[in-house]
Amino acid sequence: MNIMRPIAIAAIATTFAAPALAAERTETVYINPFAAYQLFDDDRDLSESGTFGFGLEYRFKPNWAIEAMYSRADADRKYVPGSSDFEEIRVDGTYYFASQDEAWNPYVSLGAGHADFGVNDASGVRTAGTNHDETRVNVGTGIRYNVSDAISLRGDLREFHGIDESTFDTQVSLGISLAFNRTVGSAAPMAPADTDNDGVPDSRDQCPGTPAGASVDSTGCEPDADGDGVADVRDACPGTPRGAEVNSRGCELDSDNDGVVNSQDLCPNTTAGAEVDETGCEGITETIETFTIEVQFPTNSSVINDAYDAEIRRVADALKANPGTVVEIAGHADNRGKASYNELLSQRRAEAVAARLTGALGVDPAKVSAKGYGENEPVASNDTAEGRAQNRRVEARIQVLR
Repeated sequence: MNIMRPIAIAAIATTFAAPALAAERTETVYINPFAAYQLFDDDRDLSESGTFGFGLEYRFKPNWAIEAMYSRADADRKYVPGSSDFEEIRVDGTYYFASQDEAWNPYVSLGAGHADFGVNDASGVRTAGTNHDETRVNVGTGIRYNVSDAISLRGDLREFHGIDESTFDTQVSLGISLAFNRTVGSAAPMAPADTDNDGVPDSRDQCPGTPAGASVDSTGCEPDADGDGVADVRDACPGTPRGAEVNSRGCELDSDNDGVVNSQDLCPNTTAGAEVDETGCEGITETIETFTIEVQFPTNSSVINDAYDAEIRRVADALKANPGTVVEIAGHADNRGKASYNELLSQRRAEAVAARLTGALGVDPAKVSAKGYGENEPVASNDTAEGRAQNRRVEARIQVLR
């Protein structure tokens, strides 16, 4: 394939596209390796094919760039035995809708190139005199996501038109780019603004004003593993349940100061200094009845719908038949997997049943609590599948204060 003509086109286009130096501007050179999937026009008699290549892109202004690209593929013939070695060199001009320091850079692109379709027989041997050279023009759109100042990801959708035989080919690609930036002009290079000096530019900083020296993630925010709004470095109670109300130290609230946090307190506003049980109620709680609720959850899931409301209604009926009682929905698991995960999963499943009970079935939320016991209270051996199935259960524990 004669590659001198496309290279000369790229050099001339770059010369005319580069503007005179302004007082100061940022230029970027990208190295763009990519992998693509190409659908050829049916008239080419070629099957869809993976395509690989790389580009050298010069972004001479914040919104304008020019790129020289090389790509190749080995496509099978669609209707007869054999294959085709495809190669192309092209030059594209690109307009970006955002500058280099923005995280998301959508763009449109227009270009032209020279393609070579070589024909091989069924044994892979190049058939003499069958090479087909073609000029193709293209139009495309895509988006570049700047992971950092030096690394970005690029997705691209492009339509090609073969001028010689009026064919239309489509290509979708994904690539990773390495960027080399420089500031040119009379002024000294300027880094992207970073007001709180956390290493994340203001344009991508979702938590401006972080304390000096704080460790932050790629969004500029301090890590918060339990998602309670209090950063890990200041969280005195890591691992609080998702959605729980917490104070400035990351600990769950206990409004009546009885030692039982609000999310587990069935008797809020107890008398100051009163002795309470684990549900936050005065007196001694006694379980008068326990029965298993036949509820089936998908694997690793705590989601249920109204399919089990008839079964869960047994709990509501038991509370109605025993005035003055409350219920603890107890979730259990077998011993497969980590104990900590099993405890969290059983807690979520217990909460899902409790939510159906207090929501669709209208039971007073003050009479319902949920607790996950994980793998700590098996009723059968975990050494057999039957035993593990018995241990994966949800129980309703009807309780009364004595």
